[in-house]
Amino acid sequence: MSRRVLIIDDEEDIREVAALSLETVAGWDVLVAGSGAAGIAKARENRPDAILLDVMMPGMDGPTTFRELRSLPETANIPVILLTAKVQAADQKRFSDLGVVKVMFKPFDPLVLAQEIAATLGWQEL
Repeated sequence: MSRRVLIIDDEEDIREVAALSLETVAGWDVLVAGSGAAGIAKARENRPDAILLDVMMPGMDGPTTFRELRSLPETANIPVILLTAKVQAADQKRFSDLGVVKVMFKPFDPLVLAQEIAATLGWQEL
């Protein structure tokens, strides 16, 4: 079964590398959005199986985007994995306390990104 993953990140390079990795390694359908607002719209329209969400974005940041996704009936149950370059323990705890399924760190290894996501979400196909 093919999975659909939405990547919400303001950095085009990150979106491209992650999308290429997930499409090539896992064969998943990948949607991308460059802002929190665009990501929410795509999530509502396409109902992905999971969302990779950048923490630090201009305008609507990752935690704000996550809270908005949780408040909408059509996106409330989509698992969200945060992507962050912040590695401070206090930041990690704050992110985990939001209710995301995992916090992953940038830079990530594109060769194992799909495996990490699949393992986190219990997807057995990889």
